[in-house]
Amino acid sequence: MYKAFIKKMKLQIQQHEYLIGVAVGAGLTAKCVISGGADFLLILSSGKFRQMGRGSLAGLLPFANSNELVMELGVKEILPLVQPFPVFFGINASDPTIDLPTYLDIIKGHGFSGINNFPSVGLFDGKFYEALAAEGLFLQEVEAIRLAHKKHMLTIAFVFNEVQTRLMIEAGADILCVHLGLTEGGILGSKKVLSLKKAKDKVNQIFEICDRLNPDLIKMVYGGPIKNPVDVQYMYNNTKIDGYIGGSAFERIPSEESLIHVTKSFKKMENVNEDRLLQNMLDGITKHYDYVSFVKEYIAQNYMYEIHFKELAEIAHVSAGHLSRLFSKDTGSSFSEYLITFRMNKAIELMTKQDAACVEAANFVGYTDYAQFSKIFKKYTGVSPNYYKT
Repeated sequence: MYKAFIKKMKLQIQQHEYLIGVAVGAGLTAKCVISGGADFLLILSSGKFRQMGRGSLAGLLPFANSNELVMELGVKEILPLVQPFPVFFGINASDPTIDLPTYLDIIKGHGFSGINNFPSVGLFDGKFYEALAAEGLFLQEVEAIRLAHKKHMLTIAFVFNEVQTRLMIEAGADILCVHLGLTEGGILGSKKVLSLKKAKDKVNQIFEICDRLNPDLIKMVYGGPIKNPVDVQYMYNNTKIDGYIGGSAFERIPSEESLIHVTKSFKKMENVNEDRLLQNMLDGITKHYDYVSFVKEYIAQNYMYEIHFKELAEIAHVSAGHLSRLFSKDTGSSFSEYLITFRMNKAIELMTKQDAACVEAANFVGYTDYAQFSKIFKKYTGVSPNYYKT
């Protein structure tokens, strides 16, 4: 799995597809982010505390045995759902109660693909960090990465400065991730975070070392002010990152916002604005407008999903043949031709007006197979998708 994973990740990078890793604290989150296209998962003690309604800082304090917490969550809840999907174990390498080489064998034996140094003493600063560093605790994290690499386990190294970067590269880390601090935003977010500009400068300084010591190293970022796709896009545009790893940005912040909104909606039912198309389908299509208008509106709202014409005919309570004839007469094209043209025009709009990459546009309009999308796009437009990106 080691060589296959690295090969797959580097192939995606060569094809200008960004990598996404998600630190999960529950099986439901794991299933959802995999469906959304995540490339790998991390199980960190902070993820479990997030699911308990606590802040990520709990993973750095003596509230629980981090390694035991991660092991139980991974073995009982995550791995049975997702194997053989790559999952990284967030190891507290400075735990004085474990024998590091033996514990790495246990992690590997349970089916984890590799490790990540979390919790890390690098998240502390000032005199406290100086005291921890003097005890050699970060060096124990480096040693964990070195030993795991020798055991052919995948490794993600969180680093916080240039010195740590050199140490982790020399230890053989497969993915170097610049950790920018706790994620800003949401009820439980930390207020002390780096600005995006400062984060960009710090990332570039660290990546300069990577380019000198190991240019082929996979480079990612985590946390800090990066909490949504716009923030990540800023980093893509201004640094050499190959991808993004997130925890709160995928799990805590969206959950908080969604749950609060949904609960308020149920509390004040008289203010709920029903989905008009759905309500019209429930009431009966002909009660509101004609069949063809219904199909057009349905396509406009659901073009990114799989659409079956027979199901639309069933909802409209007419035969598929009759609906097909009405649709062709009104639009001058078949349903499938209309749908494809709509999707291709939407893809062009995404690539030209929103600067979406070709692959991103393909995925957004419902094509997971880019080769198929490219072939259909050229057939209907006369040019390849790349024409709109040059």
